[in-house]
This record gives sequence, structure tokens and C-alpha cells, in this order.
Amino acid sequence: MKKRTYFLLLRIICLVSLPMLAAQAQTTADMDRFIGGLMEQMTIEEKIGQLNLVTAGEVTTGSVVSTDVEAKIKAGKIGGIFSMTTPQRIRAAQELAVNQSRLKIPLIFGLDVIHGYKTIFSIPLALAATWDIDLIEETARIAAVEASADGLNWTFSPMVDISRDARWGRISEGSGEDTYLTSRIAEAMVHGYQGDDLAAVNTLMACVKHFALYGAAEAGRDYNTTDMSLHRMYNEYLPPYKAAIDAGVGSVMTSFNDINGVPATANKWLMTDVLRDQWGFDGFVVTDYTAVNELVAHGLGDLQEVSARSLQAGVDMDMVGEGFLTTLKKSLDEGRVKEADIDRACRRILEAKYKLGLFDDPFRYCNPERAAEAILHPTHLAKAREAAGKSFVLLKNDQHLLPLKKTGTVALIGPLANTGSNMPGTWSVSADLAHSPSLLAGMREVLGDQVNIIHHHGSNLLEDASYQERATMFGRTIPRDERPEADILTEAMAVAQEADVIIAALGESSEMSGESSSRTDIGLPAVQRRLLAELLKTGKPVVLVLFTGRPLTLTWEDAHVPAILNVWFGGTETGKAVADVLFGDVNPSGKLPATFPQHVGQVPLYYSHKNTGRPLAEGQWFEKFRSNYLDVSNEPLYPFGYGLSYTAFTYGDVSLSSGILQPTDTLEVTVDVRNTGDVGGEEVVQLYIRDVVGSVTRPVKELKGFQKIWLEPNQSKRVVFNLTVDDLKFYNAQLEYMAEPGEFVVSVGTNSRDVQGNRFILAD
Repeated sequence: MKKRTYFLLLRIICLVSLPMLAAQAQTTADMDRFIGGLMEQMTIEEKIGQLNLVTAGEVTTGSVVSTDVEAKIKAGKIGGIFSMTTPQRIRAAQELAVNQSRLKIPLIFGLDVIHGYKTIFSIPLALAATWDIDLIEETARIAAVEASADGLNWTFSPMVDISRDARWGRISEGSGEDTYLTSRIAEAMVHGYQGDDLAAVNTLMACVKHFALYGAAEAGRDYNTTDMSLHRMYNEYLPPYKAAIDAGVGSVMTSFNDINGVPATANKWLMTDVLRDQWGFDGFVVTDYTAVNELVAHGLGDLQEVSARSLQAGVDMDMVGEGFLTTLKKSLDEGRVKEADIDRACRRILEAKYKLGLFDDPFRYCNPERAAEAILHPTHLAKAREAAGKSFVLLKNDQHLLPLKKTGTVALIGPLANTGSNMPGTWSVSADLAHSPSLLAGMREVLGDQVNIIHHHGSNLLEDASYQERATMFGRTIPRDERPEADILTEAMAVAQEADVIIAALGESSEMSGESSSRTDIGLPAVQRRLLAELLKTGKPVVLVLFTGRPLTLTWEDAHVPAILNVWFGGTETGKAVADVLFGDVNPSGKLPATFPQHVGQVPLYYSHKNTGRPLAEGQWFEKFRSNYLDVSNEPLYPFGYGLSYTAFTYGDVSLSSGILQPTDTLEVTVDVRNTGDVGGEEVVQLYIRDVVGSVTRPVKELKGFQKIWLEPNQSKRVVFNLTVDDLKFYNAQLEYMAEPGEFVVSVGTNSRDVQGNRFILAD
């Protein structure tokens, strides 16, 4: 009976799928005929022109601004424009292309829509801290709705680079250290941006970046070299890119770093052998900002040579540098490249424009009426506020200091307290900073006259004025107080003495993380720590509201401050969301997507490390001739997956449906979770596995599942995970993707450290 039902279902699926496949094949055939006919009319110069991506310079995302853009559009020498955000200018540029160029080929318009367009959501590292995949997809969908209404149809997101070094500033732009979590987020963001139909007027073509390994830059220094084994690459760093490819991402951006000695933009193994041949990617590849030109500094040759190498490697579009535009015709004439290489790249760009519907209606994405209604819509702002609140991570809460009561006087003190321009966080290039409320303004709007909020800036952001200038670029200025520090502190303490509770708004400015914002010292700036120490001396309750775009070393703060709420950078609605959490309207549920070290000397530090041959026993320190430090234990300050709540959750034993998993079966992993506190709250139940014996060394833990659940006080829920052989697969020494029979440990808990487990055997 089961077999009969199976075949009946299979027949139904086939009957439903065949018409869909036929329609898809017809659409592809129509596209091939259209583009083939168009390319027959194109000169070689026009084909090369399609490979040229220029910047309009309306927002700053790099050091070069393109010139003679209007003339080049008319001449068919530009395929796309980015950093143009004014709808009128986008329409005008498109009109030049479709009315005054010879073949009237429309332009594609892109922008770094990284974590929102005008409605800015939390920075990506913070969104990852929500562990809420549906919510993350929804933020990408809203970003697409807003950006597309202004004429944009392409975003340079998601950024899925794994990073385990908090010194690297761009950790803020990704999803942290974990392969599995980042892969799920990559899929969600691609689906959110692109929807079900790229030709719909409210979608954006996504661009996964930076391919590949950018987050592993040596010493955490941006743009620096990377060096790793293929085994680590395939198991830990490449999967999130592949997840985006499998989700249907339309484009891929190259990274700045080298891979096995060859920079990504000229790396044929990476761009063709892996991306095209192994993974089956059929979209187009664009370089990062001037990445072709930068191959010269890498030592690969002059501009003509590196442009030819990039094209042959599999790059289709040259961002800003115009090496393709100015040298490929000469290289073709000299036999350095083939016309087939140029045709291949040109076809991929034209296919993207066809899929976006630009040949049917070049102006389909320009709609002032839709923009006026969609951008900063109240529902979008409400979602930004919700997402921010869910991203905050409660790191410490002694004596249940939080949530605060909505009474009395609160002193809000610190250099991050009244700077609205810093609330959106890094890579919020389209944010309207003039309408970005500060923490002070947001709290006052939420709390009204219930709480008397008094304020003082307390200290400068940084003691060094030149450092502060570097850390507050792009309109994110925080005014400096040039008086002696003692005078500033005296004033701040006078304000603090008037309050019942002190909220210290400290940490990084938004541009202290992000691109080209690497730091060797990832602690709280010394001048801010001195302020915090003085606030603690008042004897009043102190809550540290921590702004950061990266894991920080907070060993002193953890030892001395009773309550620490990490709010990252929460976007447009940061101030309101912080008030929601501080005063108990929202119970924090964020969990760290990246490990917080005790000391910068521990980095790179991540939970899924491998054992050495001389491992230190868990919880021990120090033992001679073991793998440890003399001065600091091996342990993190806060582990991956960590985050407290205003309530408490207890976990029952981990139960398995069987002690043996057959390769064709599913293993049920079950745990009961109970809310034993007084308020309702969300908990992220995390599942990890360990392959005990392998043909190659395996990590001590790997995240393989998570569920975010809501529990009312005293409510219990049975959480079930389904494990299959696919969850146990990895790339072995021969780069074969497979699972090896043997013993596995499965652990479930509230973070990567605090888990309890069980064991099973994967059968042959």
C-alpha cells in the first residue's frame, strides 16, 4: 500500500512539474533567441561596453569616481551603473541608454543595499544574532521593495564571508563565524531580495560576496592575503557561497584577496572550475571595486595583462576600473583573448537584464508613486524596530537589574548616547542620517513622561583626535569636547548623581567596524573605560549599553559592570528598540553569532575548532605541555550561541529515536525545554554534532540545527530535530563529500558551551 501511494504521489508530482519545466524551457529558449539576435547586431566595442560597470558617486563606497559617464552611455560603453540613488537621475541615465545609444540596450542599476535601503535594519552581524531566518528574509524583502521603487534592480548582498578574527572590520557585514548559520542566512537573503520572479518590479537581483575567503584575511587586516588548505576551504568557508548559488542568486562578486597564490579576480580555478563546473552557477560574475586594476599591485602584470587574465578566469563585469573597456579590444587584436570569451561575458550580462525584465520595460523599476508609499512605510519601521530588539544580546544581568522600572530618573551618559548618525551602523550608504533618531531621542519618544531622562556625553569617543576622525567618516561625526578630561568627568558625575540608574552608552562608533576598519585593540577605548569606572564608583546601578560591529574584549567590563546589553547597531529604530528592551516591553533573545574572546591574543577564536594531540581538559588551566596559554585560559569570555534572557530556560535529557542511524533513515533528536521564569520569552535551541573518529581530523562541535521557540512562564515544549546522513557529510582528504560510518555525539543546549548530549552510531 505504501509503495502504491508513493508511485501515485510521484506521478502527480510529474504531471504538475512537466508543464512548469516546459514553460521554463520555452522562456529560456525565448531568451536565447532574443539575446542571440541582439548580439549578432553588436560590434565588439559594444560587447565590451556591456562588461563595464561604473559608479555615479552619489554615495561613497570606494576611492574612485567614474568620468564621462553620459558620453559613454550614448556610445554603448557602459553596461551598468551603481551608487546612483536619485530616481530622477536613474531614469535620465536609462533614457540615455534606450534612446540615444545605437542598440538601445538598457542599463542595470546597483547599490550596496546591505541591511536595508531607507528603512535601515540592524547590521548583518546583529541580524545573525536573531537566529530568526524568517525575519532575516523579511528584512531583505523590505529592502528590495524600497530600493526597487527608486529604480534600483541589483544589490551587492548578501555578504557571506566566514570570519573568526574580530580584528577584521568587515565581520560586521557578515553573519559571523559559523558555516551552518551563515549558509541558512545566505539562502534567506537571496530569497528575500529576489522573490519568486526577478522580473517583478519589487525585486532585486542579489549578488553573493566576496568570492572567496575574504573573511580569512591574515592578521585581520582588510584586503590582506589568505592561505588555507582545500580541506578547510571546502568544509568551512565555501559552503555559504554554495548555499547562495543553490538558492538561485543571480550574480557573484569576486574578493580582493588571493587564493592559493592567485587573487580571486584572476583565479580561473575558483571562478570557472569551482563556481561554474562544480556548482553549476549560470549567472554573471562582477569584480569588487577596481579589483582588476589592483591585480597590478598584486604583481600579475600591467592593466592589459590582468584584464585579459580576469576575463579568461571567468569574470564578466569590471567594476569601476575600466580595464576591460580600455584594453580588451587590443588584447583581442593581439590574440591574448578570444572573441568567444568576450561573447560569453556579454551574454551573461544581457541574460541578467532579460531576467530582470529590462528589455520589456527599461523603466519598470522607476516609480515615484510607489516610492513615496513604500519607502519608510510604518510597517517597515515597525519591522526594523522588532528586528533590532530581537538582535540585542544580553551578556550579563546580575541581580536581575534589567528590565528597569518605568519610574524615577535615568542618567544616559556616554559618547554614543546622542549621535543619531551612528545608529544605522556601517554600510548603510542610503540611510537618511538627518532622520535617524539618537538613542536619547528614541528613549524619550518611547518613555514619554514616565521616566525623567537626563544626559551627558561623558567622554570623547576616543582620546586621540586623529583616530576619532578616522572612526567617524561619511557623515558619522561625533563632536569632540576639547576640555581636560577631568572637567568633562566632573560634569558627567554631577549628572549621574541626580539619577536612580545610570545607562552608559559606550563602545564603537559605526565606522570603527566595516570596510577598511581593522583594529588591533578590540577593547573598549580607554577614555570610555575610565568614564565607566567613574560611573561605577557612584554606587548606583549601572547598565552598559554596548554599541559594536564586532566581538570585543570585555573582560574588565564583565567583572565590574552588573548589566551589559549588546545592541550592536540596530538601524533606523535603534533608540526605540533599546528602550523596548531596557524597560521590559521586549525580552531579549539574541544569541552571539561570533565568539567574544577574553583577550585579542586569542584570535582567531571559534567554537568549532579541532583538538590538538595534547588537548587541555575542558575547564582546566594551566597544565604544562598542553595546548594552552600562560596568561589567559583557552576559554572565550562569551561563547558562540550565548545570550541571556529576562526569564530562565531548563533543558531535559536529549533523547534519540534510535542508537543507530541507517544511511536511508532519519534520526529524531528530542529535548524538552521549559520556561522556569516569570515572563514569556524566546529561546534558541541549538543542536551540535561531533564526528568522534574520522579519516581526517574533525571539529569538536558543529552546529547542525536550531529552532527559536516562544514559551510562556512554566510552559514546556518538546523540541524535535531530524538528523539524516546528509547532516553528517563532509569533504574528506580527497575532497569527496561523504559521511563516514562510526560514532557521533549529538548535543543540544542554550549555547555552544552549555549543552548536554547523547551518542549514536552511523551504520555502514
